[in-house]
Amino acid sequence: MKIARKEVLKALEQITVPGEGANMVESGAVKNVLTFGDEVVIEITIANPAMQARKKVEAEIINCIKKNISEQAKVKVNVKVIAPEKTEIKGKQLPGIKNIIAISSGKGGVGKSTVTANVAVSLSKMGFKVGVLDADVYGPSIPMMFDVESARPLAETIDGKSKMKPIENYGVKILSIGFFTKPDQAVIWRGPMASKALNQLIFDAAWGELDFLLLDLPPGTGDIHLSIMQALPITGAVVVSTPQNVALADAKKGVAMFQQESINVPVLGIVENMAYFTPAELPENKYYIFGENGAKNLANDLKVPFLGELPIVQSIREAGDIGRPAGMQEGTVVEEIVTDITRNIVTQVIKRNENLPATEAIKITTMAGCSSVKK
Repeated sequence: MKIARKEVLKALEQITVPGEGANMVESGAVKNVLTFGDEVVIEITIANPAMQARKKVEAEIINCIKKNISEQAKVKVNVKVIAPEKTEIKGKQLPGIKNIIAISSGKGGVGKSTVTANVAVSLSKMGFKVGVLDADVYGPSIPMMFDVESARPLAETIDGKSKMKPIENYGVKILSIGFFTKPDQAVIWRGPMASKALNQLIFDAAWGELDFLLLDLPPGTGDIHLSIMQALPITGAVVVSTPQNVALADAKKGVAMFQQESINVPVLGIVENMAYFTPAELPENKYYIFGENGAKNLANDLKVPFLGELPIVQSIREAGDIGRPAGMQEGTVVEEIVTDITRNIVTQVIKRNENLPATEAIKITTMAGCSSVKK
């Protein structure tokens, strides 16, 4: 028995490529078909790298050939996976924005977004023009902390281009992926998709004139962080940690990431959250539940500034839950603490701008399957 090549191609036209709507031949997935008597060798390409997807396509092809041509056909399928093109954010300046501060944490749950929100409103109270970009695409919490969960950005035409107008509350301009998802909707994206979303939030927004743009980064040291640093010339980074050793170990990695020679983003300092517990009925008492001076000692060891400590106070948690950052509460101890931390950050920004050249956006290239980062 001799199987003709055109018979094989005609049979393969019955198989639809998942996600493309075209059959395997029309889509170009079939790269080559070789026939040797009753033997058939088919070379195809697919975009889905999962082993399950490859096995499914292979089984479909074998069944199709046996059903439509011959049960005795000996079919071999060579599947090649084409990796999707990586979406990268291209580094460039944001006109009108003087300082871009990345607020980061080595691990989740240490209060990074709480610090971001409170520093933002404190800067606004000092008279600065402030924006917050919620870059934590997988767990956006800034909309809740600013009581704008139900808000949706409007379009604004600037120089003939449509731009997103940030939501504004308490004198702070805000953009977050949370404005475009439902409260109970999980964001399940691979790195390139998350980078593309951030690209739009950063460059398709009408930020206007800002003295400070605060970036609330996701926890850890991953793809989003590299994308952000590739996208923007970061003025400096603030690392948030709690006092216990497990958090400090991750905070140390966070500082190390920014200080890598290939990245070289100045670390403005470390903020310690949940430093101690002060009960409302005993305002003078301090209980160091998670350890004492852990982040302060880490800052000294790493030779970076210690920017201050936030206590465990019920009002801070309540203020975040109702969308009114505690730093806005006039005449309170929390307002005083947040103001001191904010002043320390501003002081470090001034020193950084006086003594160091402007930070460049890093460039990420891929060589032989490995990522490299360079200026």
